[in-house]
Amino acid sequence: MKYPTKEKPKRGRPALGPRPAKAELVRLYVRARLSLRDTAAVLGISKDIVRAALGEYDIPRRPKTTRRSQLTDIPLSLLEANIRIEGLRGHARTLRVSAPTLLEHVRRLRGNSR
Repeated sequence: MKYPTKEKPKRGRPALGPRPAKAELVRLYVRARLSLRDTAAVLGISKDIVRAALGEYDIPRRPKTTRRSQLTDIPLSLLEANIRIEGLRGHARTLRVSAPTLLEHVRRLRGNSR
């Protein structure tokens, strides 16, 4: 049997939680260029809260497609020399990329330079 209560049941999605300060978001996401996920980790909140706060403060999100590989800054001659020294997998590990990614990048550079 249900007992009547004075409070109405809440409807909809529950609130995500308190929003971080705009200054903190600007400092971490805009100036330090941390990712949405890394910004959330530093602030100790979820990435959903960060995303909602960015929209609330009219801070534009960076599109995923503008992320440029850091491999493009390394000349082909330096890549090839380091691959000879460390091996493909070893140098890929040093650069923090997968071996197939490094191999494809070197092949693409060789095709453009020869």
